[in-house]
Amino acid sequence: MKIAIKTFAALVLLSMATSLAFAFSGFYDVGADHPESAFSRWLLTTTRDHSIDRQAAGITVPPLTDPKLVDEGFEHYHEMCTGCHLAPGMDSSEIHAGLDPQPPVLAELVPHRSPARLFWVIKHGVKMTGMPAWGSTHDDQMIWAMVAFLERLPTLSPAEYHAMEQRLKGDPDHDTHG
Repeated sequence: MKIAIKTFAALVLLSMATSLAFAFSGFYDVGADHPESAFSRWLLTTTRDHSIDRQAAGITVPPLTDPKLVDEGFEHYHEMCTGCHLAPGMDSSEIHAGLDPQPPVLAELVPHRSPARLFWVIKHGVKMTGMPAWGSTHDDQMIWAMVAFLERLPTLSPAEYHAMEQRLKGDPDHDTHG
């Protein structure tokens, strides 16, 4: 039994030393224009997804169908999110094309994610992805408004999105965010 414990401890120390040597070597290319290996991408994606699922598990979702809430969420999405996550009718943007990992196109992703998970990601952001933690500048009500809009986003045509944009431009109470 003592030999097994000593062997295990030695393997742990060797793994730590190897990891530190690799980290300090500078061999790993951290450039956003150099994709990760399949294993690295799997490890990071798996870690991210399980973490978000765990953190979002206890969130209670309020009603999200109020048109005023959806419009309020649209305003924030349109001004803060389209550069990375695009809008109906957009194929890419300068910032979207240059990010790694590539930001998801939310119109395609939202049907596969729970509102609680969307809320958590918007509020807390995701480390090392470029996704900011909007909870530091937006209260929960505003974040739920963004989630309400996201729930509507997959069904919006480019023309419907444009109509919402035109209504926003004509709104004298419109508040710019950037």
